Amino acid sequence: MISRRMRARVSWMNEADDAILEYLQELETDSGHRIALPPTAVWYNIVEELELLDRSQNTVSRRMNILSEAGLLEKTDAKRGYYRVTDLGIAYLESELGSEDLERE
Repeated sequence: MISRRMRARVSWMNEADDAILEYLQELETDSGHRIALPPTAVWYNIVEELELLDRSQNTVSRRMNILSEAGLLEKTDAKRGYYRVTDLGIAYLESELGSEDLERE
């Protein structure tokens, strides 16, 4: 189940970022494989199926690109736009990072 705990965010982050990261973390298999998905599939699941957010598909896609630029997601297929959570993303979710680790210059 997706955690709804509050964690300190940096200025450029919002609630959509947490929902995206948490959803992708939940997809990690028991063997440690991290599933990659396109923004459309992530949006459908966190907005339509799980009703965690009320955001547009474009917003989720934009936020996933921003999270990738910050190193919290990895774009695994640039042509098709698939993303998966990174070790840094997991560290953020587990509150192992300080805000200084995520602040963009």
